[in-house]
Amino acid sequence: MLADAATDRVLGVHTIGPGAGTLIHDAALAMAFGASAEDIGRTTHARPALPEAPREAARAADGRSMHL
Repeated sequence: MLADAATDRVLGVHTIGPGAGTLIHDAALAMAFGASAEDIGRTTHARPALPEAPREAARAADGRSMHL
């Protein structure tokens, strides 16, 4: 996840693998509504499951990842 250093606004996301289509919706919504990485990091995601990955990536954008 790439977020603007000054505003934390989500600028883009890379996702690769068989579950990529499942994960991209978080990024698409965030970018459409001007959300920040922190916004994604504060939302609820299924755990333990693949959809938890965007939350971890968002939290990693400012060094707050729990599992990476």
